[in-house]
Amino acid sequence: MKILEDRIRQDGTVLPGNVLKVDNFLNHQIDPQLMDQMGAEFASHFKNAGITKVLTVESSGIAPAVMAGLHLQVPVIFARKHKSLTLQDNLYTAKVYSYTKQVNNDISIDRRFLSREDRVLIVDDFLANGQAVQGLFDIAETAGITVGGVGVVIEKRFQKGHQMVVDAGVPLVALASIASFADGQVIFAQD
Repeated sequence: MKILEDRIRQDGTVLPGNVLKVDNFLNHQIDPQLMDQMGAEFASHFKNAGITKVLTVESSGIAPAVMAGLHLQVPVIFARKHKSLTLQDNLYTAKVYSYTKQVNNDISIDRRFLSREDRVLIVDDFLANGQAVQGLFDIAETAGITVGGVGVVIEKRFQKGHQMVVDAGVPLVALASIASFADGQVIFAQD
C-alpha cells in the first residue's frame, strides 16, 4: 500500500533493536483517514473469505481492526491483556510476549463472543516474531474456530512471524512489508 509506505518513510523512525517507531500515525496518535483506507484495503482482500468477526489484541491493533470490521460489516473482538472485574470467568486465554515492552501478557477473550461457526480475520499493527498472532491462533484452536486470514499493517519480513503464518497455511496480507533496515532507512520488500 503505497500511501502507507510513503507515510512510514516520512514519519517512521528506526530505533535500535530493529524497532520501527510509527507512533505519530498508528499506535499512539492515530490518523483516522489512513486507518479507514487500511480497513478498506483489508476488506478488499478478504471480502470473499467468509469472515464473520475480526480479532485483534489490545491496544495498537484495535484501530486497524475496527476499520477492517467496519468495511467487512462484522463485529470486532479484541483480546484483553489485563483482567478486570467484568472479565473474570469463562475465558479463552493465551500467553503472548511483547518484544517492544519486554513483558509476557495473558490475553483473554470472553467465550460468549466466539462460536464454532465463526471464521475470523486476525488484524494487528505489526507482525515481527509473531507472538500476538500465535496467541490468537492458540485461542482460535481452543475455541474451535477457523482463522480465515491474517492482516497486518506492517510486517518485518526478516523476522520469523511471516514464515510462521505461511507455515500455518493461513492467508496473509501485509499492507507494508519491510525487508530490512539499513543505516536507519526502511527497505521495503518487493514481492
